[in-house]
Amino acid sequence: MRQPVTRRLQAALATLALAATAGGIVLAAPEASAAAGSATGYATQNGGTSGGTGGQTVRATTGTAIHAALCGRAADSTPIVIEVEGTINHGNTSKVSGGSCNTADGVIELKQISNVTIVGVGGGAVFDQIGIHIRESSNIVIQNVTVRNVKKSGSPTSNGGDAIGMESGVRNVWVDHTTLEASGGESEGYDGLFDMKADTRYVTLSYSILRNSGRGGLVGSSESDVSNGFVTYHHNLYENIDSRAPLLRGGIGHMYNNHYVRLNSSGINSRAGARAKVENNYFEDSKDVLGTFYTDAAGYWQVNGNTLDNVTWSSPGSDNNPAGPDMKSTTTVSIPYAYTLDAAGCVPDVVSRTAGAGKGLKVSDGNCATQPPTDPTPDPTDPTPDPTEPTPPSGTNLSIGAGSDGSSKASGTSFGDLRDGDLNTAWSPAGSTGHASIKWGAPTAVSSVVIREAAGSAGSIGAWQILDADTGAVLASGDGVGTARTITFPPTTLRKITFEIVNSTGTPRVAEYETYAS
Repeated sequence: MRQPVTRRLQAALATLALAATAGGIVLAAPEASAAAGSATGYATQNGGTSGGTGGQTVRATTGTAIHAALCGRAADSTPIVIEVEGTINHGNTSKVSGGSCNTADGVIELKQISNVTIVGVGGGAVFDQIGIHIRESSNIVIQNVTVRNVKKSGSPTSNGGDAIGMESGVRNVWVDHTTLEASGGESEGYDGLFDMKADTRYVTLSYSILRNSGRGGLVGSSESDVSNGFVTYHHNLYENIDSRAPLLRGGIGHMYNNHYVRLNSSGINSRAGARAKVENNYFEDSKDVLGTFYTDAAGYWQVNGNTLDNVTWSSPGSDNNPAGPDMKSTTTVSIPYAYTLDAAGCVPDVVSRTAGAGKGLKVSDGNCATQPPTDPTPDPTDPTPDPTEPTPPSGTNLSIGAGSDGSSKASGTSFGDLRDGDLNTAWSPAGSTGHASIKWGAPTAVSSVVIREAAGSAGSIGAWQILDADTGAVLASGDGVGTARTITFPPTTLRKITFEIVNSTGTPRVAEYETYAS
């Protein structure tokens, strides 16, 4: 039975309903967040970064719906997780007004707020020519999204040309498993992919891809803007970047286990008193990967364990001080948090399997292998059991005799194969992702499902979700199925329940999709 809704929540729901009318938003249970893992690096300091953990979970398919979710909260600090699916662009991103938000047209505006998570789910979240602007805000998590082709000149423009930009007293931001990309440099209208200025601190960028841009990102907008810092960059891919990977003015930056490919003019640019700790990175086919460039305001670095593969260096000059070819430390940097270094030699492989949106939020195990993200707050009552849990649900398999449908299926497979009780038949999506549903003609109570992968394909499914197809609520989520996985959740009455494959290796094959009341 549904719990009574408080008046404050009713007010929030009313705001959200406006976006729902336009097909942009669906309300889900608080515990149903697709966000995973916990912050690393400097984002763990100053009280830590948890985003909207513990708050309401909302599904958004437009930029306006994201703004409506922010404005529908009881206060500007009320925790919220916004699950985003689909393409966010100028055509569907408008200003929404409210006491708990300060939004604007043409940009995802996280201004004067706190305790927010934005996470891509389902088929993916793409912010197309729309930037994410964080200003005067704290405790923000952005995870599993793509932001592309944000311009500062030409048309359309957004966020000063930054894919993700932070400024003015921002604190504690974790950006994880994102893909940030442009299609050129300043002359083509683009600026930075990941910029911080005007007193921004305690930020981590992890497991992300930054590519095809003139400017990777900066910390500090000028030689006098040195109040920023305490930024960690780890397990990221910088590819085809001209410069600023990053540019660090003042403060401290920690760069470890990143893969840098085709840094065309310069890479890590430490200047204006900045100190960079640069450890176990892999630099490949690049120029001037570390030093102080384009200024006589010196910066400093501590280096250890890096691999240089076809790296070239320019000659020193009055405004050019490359760290190589014989890279040596010019300072020491003390790091206040725990971390584990992968060997530099395996960084390209680990990063290729983990970095970017749509990788199942996989992370390094610190020993040159990968693993699913770790739940930061394990709960003995967690409704999602371990993939190897052997105990099946009891009772009748409700899928037998039910209906089924889903997304496009591979040739020679059938949705009916999911509910025929035969492990020798199977359904496959048309590609590496897709969804299948079991449906009934009348409301049916379900509290657990069993997913069985077909023989020969066990282990191919990566991240997945179980959805209440009637409401869009995420009932459970996880990573990996194996031969069989039992998934439980609070009893839910519905007419249709969906198993969604978020990512996989190859084309998965599901032999049976069983549903149970208990």
